[in-house]
Amino acid sequence: MRDVLKKFRYRKIILALADTFIIGISALISNFLLSLFHLDISTRNLTISIVMSVTSCVICLLAFGAYNKLWRYFNFRDYLSCVYGVVLGIVIASLFFGITKGNVPFIYAVLHCIVSIIGICLFRFIFKQTFIDLIDAGIKDAEYKRTMIVGGGKACNMLLKEIANSKESPNKRASAYYNPVCIIDDDLSKIGTEICGVTVVGNTYEIHKFVNEKQIEQIIFAIPSCLEYERQRILDICSKTNLPIKVIPFIGNLIFEDDNASLLNQVRDIKVEDLLGRDPITFDNKDIQNFISGKVCMVTGGGGSIGSELVRQIARYNPSQIVIVDIYENNAYDIQQELVMEYGDKLNLVTLIASVRDYYRMNQIFRKYKPQIVFHAAAHKHVPLMENSPMEAIKNNIIGTFNTATLAQFHNVEKFVMISTDKAVNPTNVMGASKRCCEMIVQYLAQQHEGITEFVTTRFGNVLGSNGSVIPLFKKQIEQGGPVTVTHPDIIRYFMTIPEAVNLVMEAAAIAHGSEIFVLDMGQPVRIVTLAENLIRMYGKVPYKDIEIRFTGLRPGEKIKEELLMNEEGLQKTKNKLIFIGKQIEIDEKTFPQKLCQLRDAALKNEENTAVRALHEIVPTFITPEEFNQKVLVAL
Repeated sequence: MRDVLKKFRYRKIILALADTFIIGISALISNFLLSLFHLDISTRNLTISIVMSVTSCVICLLAFGAYNKLWRYFNFRDYLSCVYGVVLGIVIASLFFGITKGNVPFIYAVLHCIVSIIGICLFRFIFKQTFIDLIDAGIKDAEYKRTMIVGGGKACNMLLKEIANSKESPNKRASAYYNPVCIIDDDLSKIGTEICGVTVVGNTYEIHKFVNEKQIEQIIFAIPSCLEYERQRILDICSKTNLPIKVIPFIGNLIFEDDNASLLNQVRDIKVEDLLGRDPITFDNKDIQNFISGKVCMVTGGGGSIGSELVRQIARYNPSQIVIVDIYENNAYDIQQELVMEYGDKLNLVTLIASVRDYYRMNQIFRKYKPQIVFHAAAHKHVPLMENSPMEAIKNNIIGTFNTATLAQFHNVEKFVMISTDKAVNPTNVMGASKRCCEMIVQYLAQQHEGITEFVTTRFGNVLGSNGSVIPLFKKQIEQGGPVTVTHPDIIRYFMTIPEAVNLVMEAAAIAHGSEIFVLDMGQPVRIVTLAENLIRMYGKVPYKDIEIRFTGLRPGEKIKEELLMNEEGLQKTKNKLIFIGKQIEIDEKTFPQKLCQLRDAALKNEENTAVRALHEIVPTFITPEEFNQKVLVAL
């Protein structure tokens, strides 16, 4: 600190000496200009005037704080302090000279003042720029990324200003050493204009051209309010440049608190979620708050990717108690410790190791904790593994759901929410057929109208980042140098994020009246090979060149294309434009229980062939993958 203070004092001395020199030279220049018109003053008077002017100006500059700022922070207000100091100093010097030596020519005083102001301000400006350039010279040129900004609106303007300001900050990490080279915008009227000194060079269809022409090293997507189909189109173009892409989040996700608004700090790397082809789903938190607050909530499978996020979301809405039920102790322990660290004693949390297959154990839990809301997320969901072990899918998914749902009805649970999957629609595998059977169990119980329990089903597609999802696998394969394995070049899937999936479940539970299947409008399905290519590009690599994509063939029971609705189901709108209610198919109340008992008995005896046949009987839409995929490929 002592060294800094010493340097600061030295800087003041250097500035004062420089100002002394400038004021003296300004006096000589002013007198020389006046001599051209025979208005100059004598050498003796000029010397006295210089001494007086220098003394009074330096004192006034010091009083106005002209020596208090570091070079890189010098701004317009500080230049004004120099102007005020010089003007007041010249006025005082002129008055003192007039009192002691007679009047100084007014034109001389004015000219001396103007030249001194110009000299002092110009010196500070030049020195500031030189100082910054010298500091910047110590930073490697490679750390300044030649950057293309896509979008020439308000976000771009704010971004460029923040980049400029952050480069004058001692903490240059804030600017990430961006070097804005050009702007891309589809508004033809903007092309050729400048925004904060950066030229708008062309439209989005010319991105690849200007990337090569301007030697761009990274791209920032700065259209946070862009319509989603346009966002996807532009990001697809950007990803094909094989450059790192950063995005400004959606306006609703930007955080501007107090006066510390910072757009630059919220620029983030592109994520796969940015390429889903739809807007992020928004939900009515008031409905969820009113529904959850003060209730005992049980989450089966509470340690899994969906279940654990459910628990996190529920904890935010002030439940009276959360009961986590999971058979896998490691996951249950992880979410338990996470919540304990975040909430401490404020959250009434119970974590139980139990299997939904065990009717008597589950009955104990219902009787002891008396849950008012049950979210049933416990399930086996990995398609190929369940094809090899079909009995486990039937026992865990079907028998587990039957146990939990009937106990919920018996113990007067207010709402029972089952989490289903798009693989339950026209299933081609045991896992999908077992989940369709679970939907039928929930619908069957809803039809009974016994007790107070309202039964709800939520159905959605693949969840990004969940256990067993394709994205973590692709990332691992890319990080290991490839190859990235895709089962089929034509395979397509619907995708959503884990928070979206959980919010859907919460919203469904809040607005449901019983017996509904809630279906999410997930936008356009995504080709898995395109997803793999984009993910490779996001790592800055070239698909098929740097990272191989290998097609391994469809796995057992795998569909080429998933569906969200069966042919018999229509759609009914809800107040959320992206959530629909699928019309439930009536369950035959006479034959369904008999078939369910046959399926259960075969599964408990591990009679695989009998159980699978029984599953085909109970789920009439259960067909072979070969039959389904052949129809899809013909249609393609």
